[in-house]
Amino acid sequence: MERMLKAARASGSLNLSNRSLKEVPDEVYKSMDAVGEGENWWEAVELQKLILAHNEIELLKEDIRNLPMLSVLNISHNKLSHLPAAIGELNSLKALDVSSNLLREIPEEIGSVTSLIKFDCSSNQLKDLPCSLGDCQALSDLKASNNSLISLPEDLSNCSKMLKLDLEGNKLTVLSDKLVASWTSLTEINAGMSRYARKDSSNTSAAERQILVATRKKSLDEYLKILDTYMDIVLQY
Repeated sequence: MERMLKAARASGSLNLSNRSLKEVPDEVYKSMDAVGEGENWWEAVELQKLILAHNEIELLKEDIRNLPMLSVLNISHNKLSHLPAAIGELNSLKALDVSSNLLREIPEEIGSVTSLIKFDCSSNQLKDLPCSLGDCQALSDLKASNNSLISLPEDLSNCSKMLKLDLEGNKLTVLSDKLVASWTSLTEINAGMSRYARKDSSNTSAAERQILVATRKKSLDEYLKILDTYMDIVLQY
């Protein structure tokens, strides 16, 4: 571990994936405090990229705040049941991957990570996303597939730089016009197996359901055509 941490202090990158780790080694949170023999502290680089994927980690400690220069954090394919509030103190974070865990919620503090560009929370147990995610106005790539999402927070309309959106495998019933209209740069939407209907879904006809089941990786133009067709059907009622 010490050899890897020494290399990380030189490169700013640490990859601990596929090591059957059950917890993040405390030394990782203190990497800059452990400058060893033969190292010059003024030459050490703060950790900027931390890969912890494909382990058995159940807890990410609040000590993650000790790594304020992280721009990439990948802790996917683990056993996390929650994220620490301190995630909101990573002010340099641009890419966060927490996919394939056991998360039931994303902390509101994530809204403080205004540098966030790419967020992957797919394949968890999420029923909603925090409204504060809309404060991450640099967000351009959101993956939230294979959860139990029923709706998206209207605050995501603030994320006007959104380019890619993956919502496949959820329980979405409403995607508001406000959200669609705000994402003027959107180039790809994947909403396979999610059904979009008007709020009075009890009166949704079979024809509507057939049209509104979005298929895999629809382009924005294709999606808007589906939405227009849906609106035509609604006007018939």
